[in-house]
Amino acid sequence: MALLNQGLENSVVPKIAKYIAIVIGLLFLFSWLNPFVVINAGHRGVITTFGKVNQTVLEEGLHFRAPVMQNVREINVQIQKAEGDGDAASRDLQQVHTKIALNYHLIPNRVAETYQTVGDLDSVGDRIIVPAVQEAFKATTAKYTAEELISKRPEVRDQISQFMKDRLLRHGITIDEFSIVNFRFSESFNQAIEAKTTAEQLKLKAERDLDRIKVEAEQKVASAKAEAESLRLQKQEITPDLLKLREIENQRLALEKWNGQLPQVTGGSVPMINIK
Repeated sequence: MALLNQGLENSVVPKIAKYIAIVIGLLFLFSWLNPFVVINAGHRGVITTFGKVNQTVLEEGLHFRAPVMQNVREINVQIQKAEGDGDAASRDLQQVHTKIALNYHLIPNRVAETYQTVGDLDSVGDRIIVPAVQEAFKATTAKYTAEELISKRPEVRDQISQFMKDRLLRHGITIDEFSIVNFRFSESFNQAIEAKTTAEQLKLKAERDLDRIKVEAEQKVASAKAEAESLRLQKQEITPDLLKLREIENQRLALEKWNGQLPQVTGGSVPMINIK
């Protein structure tokens, strides 16, 4: 009996070990083949079959791929930031430097096309965005004078933005936010602008002073006319009866003020007052 049990154990143990080895081998093979892929949030998956790009784009979540035959490249489609510097000449041949900042993202349903045409999407900012910024800036500033670049800044910004949208759309990239951080001109141009601004301010002050002088002169003329008109009207109202009345009033006032004493001065005539 003991020999029988020992024989059974000797025959079962190798089988169990064999099964365990098979399971481990299958797990290892499954892990190596990795037929499942997870696409994280804010990303899309691009499938390549033996190196050929499949135009089907994988959404977020769990997906199956053919082991060995297919690889999946995860592409970020979230909003990203890029900055670029531009140097150009204005229409009046002034040198202009600017810094442009923008937010962009890859169009999700076109990432396979973008990956196929652009390649390494991690360097899309340096390879695609910055050259587009420089080209858009040069093409737009050539249409405006240096002063117009300042006074018509919103219009310039919109033209550069539209130029870049058309350029980047060909590569499956869209712009979310766009802004011109700064315009910088040569020192001589800045001095000329400052001198012009000062001259305009002085001219405006002189015009205001001239307007004030004109108003004051008009006020004086109006006052003189009013006074002359008043004298003319008063002259028309003077009659002999009015003069006689004024004389009587003056005599009455003089009598009210007289203290009853004659002047103590010798010589000359003594003024007489008609008491009646």
